[in-house]
Amino acid sequence: MSIIISDLSYRHPNRDFLFEHLNFAVAKQRKVAIVGDNGTGKTTLLKLMAGELQPTGGSVASASRPYYIPQHTGTLNKSVAEALNVSDKLAALNAIVGGSVSPLDYDTLADDWTITARCRKALAHWRLSHVALNTPADNLSGGEKTKLFLVGLLIHAPAIVLLDEPTNHLDETSRRLLYEYIRQSTATIVVVSHDVTLLNQLHVTCELSGRGIRAYGGNYAFYRAQKEIEDKALSDDIHAEEKALRLARIKAQEVKQQQEKRIAKGEKKKTEVPRIFRKTLTNSAENTAAGLKEKHEEIIGAHRAKLSGLKQQQGALKDLKIDFDHTSIHPGKLLIEARQINFAYRPALPLWKTPLDFTLYSHDRIHLLGDNGAGKTTLIKLLTGLLRPSCGTIRRADFHWIYLDQDYTQVDTACSIEELAAIHNRQHLAVHEVRLRLNRFLFPPGTWDKPCCALSGGEKMRLYLCCLMLGNQTPGLIILDEPTNNLDLASLQILTQTFKGYRGSLLVISHDRHFVEEVGVSKQVRLE
Repeated sequence: MSIIISDLSYRHPNRDFLFEHLNFAVAKQRKVAIVGDNGTGKTTLLKLMAGELQPTGGSVASASRPYYIPQHTGTLNKSVAEALNVSDKLAALNAIVGGSVSPLDYDTLADDWTITARCRKALAHWRLSHVALNTPADNLSGGEKTKLFLVGLLIHAPAIVLLDEPTNHLDETSRRLLYEYIRQSTATIVVVSHDVTLLNQLHVTCELSGRGIRAYGGNYAFYRAQKEIEDKALSDDIHAEEKALRLARIKAQEVKQQQEKRIAKGEKKKTEVPRIFRKTLTNSAENTAAGLKEKHEEIIGAHRAKLSGLKQQQGALKDLKIDFDHTSIHPGKLLIEARQINFAYRPALPLWKTPLDFTLYSHDRIHLLGDNGAGKTTLIKLLTGLLRPSCGTIRRADFHWIYLDQDYTQVDTACSIEELAAIHNRQHLAVHEVRLRLNRFLFPPGTWDKPCCALSGGEKMRLYLCCLMLGNQTPGLIILDEPTNNLDLASLQILTQTFKGYRGSLLVISHDRHFVEEVGVSKQVRLE
């Protein structure tokens, strides 16, 4: 085995356990996905496997030191060579080439004479040829930092690789390179990701939940098929238990009524019984009634407890369905027409080699493609009037549009959940109606005072959609700019189903091919 997890537990600094007594193993050269809702501890589990956190209990054993690529690279405060952990070797090689005969330099280099060439080749493979080894790593963009860590895979060829949301900031070309690496690699690979295309490259899917970790012997598509079978069985069990609970309550009511009739009948006959026995008969009837009541309360309680357990397994997100009203704009209406447009952030340096033509009709679903820096977000700003083109013309019809980005910045504010909902309550609904809507979108009373900026990606997405519903204005165009990057798989499924059912125009910037296909994109526009 490459990795063995034994009785692993981890407790938060606030003393709450994130998970307890996890046991599983990853065989050599196996490629494993870890999936689960936000907050179940997927990233923490990877950090424990990488040795970046210490467990509260249990152990993690690895055949070799894992190579870990974190979800958030943050501030690195080091050069590219230092981030790649090759600076010492490069310094030793340079010293030797300069005439050094120090045994320390030769020991540090360890006969790795091709280290410089290997670094350059790896940087070029991940489309970072323009990055020098002495460049400060913090000069790189988020996507370039992720690619920098991926460069290390080719340089060091680790036997165990841990990846936490590795495709979040990668463009289309870099994603394809990562998929290819995973297909061809002989390393043991453990991945946490919401990228369905990536998850389908892996051998085993492990689901982490409050009930522990469970392995499914296949990729994500196999896991989803198995989960659908399980969900159907669970739903059937819930319906059966709800029926049993109703019947138990009806039976208890019938028995109670029958007992009351018998007691009433007995009261009439008491006059025929000697007074000395009347108290005995009354006590007997009361004891019988109490015994029957206790018995049926026990049956009802058992059904209620079982039903509660089943519903807890099902999860709240399963029941959330979001349906926009249809837009009032008739299909086929010309919304935007751009002719021979271009844009220059600096004079005489146009963004695109060839000016663009672009048309958007009502109910179109267009996917904007292109690598990082191709100008996708700039085009959106031009089409919506946030920027003016350097050349060409743009005509727009009068319609309502919304822009939804990967960080859900529209709800990333310091105000509370309830305050933001009130701001968007353009229907002037009563306070209790607004709170009912929040509850429907899985924001119960205890969360209403929570600052919006403290919410997870999935929570921000749900709150934003709730605010749209409160505004009661279905847009004619929804622009989605990498909306899936910070979502777990359950939240991604809600987002997908929401926009799949939306009857209006969609303009989608996304490197998530599965999401794009699911929302029914009908046209592609590639920027180069």
